Amino acid sequence: MYAHGRTTDRLLIRKLEESDINFWKDFFIDNPSLPYLGINETLPPEQNAREWIELQFKRYAEKQYGHHALVNKDSGEFLGMCGLLTQKIEDREEIEIGYSLLPNSWGKGYASEASQFFRDFGFEHENLDHIISVIDIRNTASQKVAVRNGMILDRQIKYGDLDVYIYQITKDEWKKLKV
Repeated sequence: MYAHGRTTDRLLIRKLEESDINFWKDFFIDNPSLPYLGINETLPPEQNAREWIELQFKRYAEKQYGHHALVNKDSGEFLGMCGLLTQKIEDREEIEIGYSLLPNSWGKGYASEASQFFRDFGFEHENLDHIISVIDIRNTASQKVAVRNGMILDRQIKYGDLDVYIYQITKDEWKKLKV
């Protein structure tokens, strides 16, 4: 996968594996952010976890962008996932930085660290001209991550059944951050 084996200060970034389903099922238990994701919350956690990770495997197989696992470099603990995602937004293909962490990993800066890595990776290695993040209008924590990632609120749209904000950063805006 495109960023497999890369690292940040605290994170090992690797492609997802089937064994990650066991860790990821915890994401679907007592998680107040689930309504922001447009998933079927009535499904058992194991099924939601399997479907989420199998979607990433499908993306990998189709040579599209997909989530990567985020692993604590020191402890080896699975923290969540982040990555560039190929999305269809308003009939246009867009590249999104998507991130979801296990609730016990929230508030520790991992989402910002990972999303900044993927922002830089997208501009430096994938030659993208802009990157977006699609965030439910109620999800203020993810909106703060997008802002820390240098993104600005571009517009509000309907995405599936969700009202979402589209945050965006262009390559030129990113270059100004790196000065």
